[in-house]
Amino acid sequence: MESLLRVTDAVKSFRQTKLSAIRGPQEFFDVQRVSRPADFNDATRRISYNTRYFSGNYGIIIAALAVYALLSNTLLLLAIVFLVGGFAAINKWAPEPMQVGDHVITQKSLYTGLFVIGIPLLFFASPIMTIFWLIGASAVLIVIHASFVEPGPESEYAEVQDSV
Repeated sequence: MESLLRVTDAVKSFRQTKLSAIRGPQEFFDVQRVSRPADFNDATRRISYNTRYFSGNYGIIIAALAVYALLSNTLLLLAIVFLVGGFAAINKWAPEPMQVGDHVITQKSLYTGLFVIGIPLLFFASPIMTIFWLIGASAVLIVIHASFVEPGPESEYAEVQDSV
């Protein structure tokens, strides 16, 4: 019961902190504010402000790219489902040792079998390449958006508030 309370508190905290930072699509895709930065300092200033201002939206972009990466790499999805499902099935249906013929099958031997099959399957699914693709794709999209969107007038007040 205590762990359920911790999970609900974590969900409430996540909703209050991250989901409240999501800006509407009309503000995020405002083409009136798109302009080329004058120089590198202007681009850096824009990136610094916009990554904080649109952090919730950028989180959604990263999550969408992660879902796309999993759906496009079916072997990785299969490996993750196999490992997670195997853990859940072993914990649910095999907490005690079972007698099968002359052999006693323990939870440890089931986990060993799961690892012997799941780890090579995960290795061939190339999760590291997927992680690097996710990092690169999200970084490129975020940096391009953050550098080309001109901060609104409230950005001037944010600089004053940060210095106080």
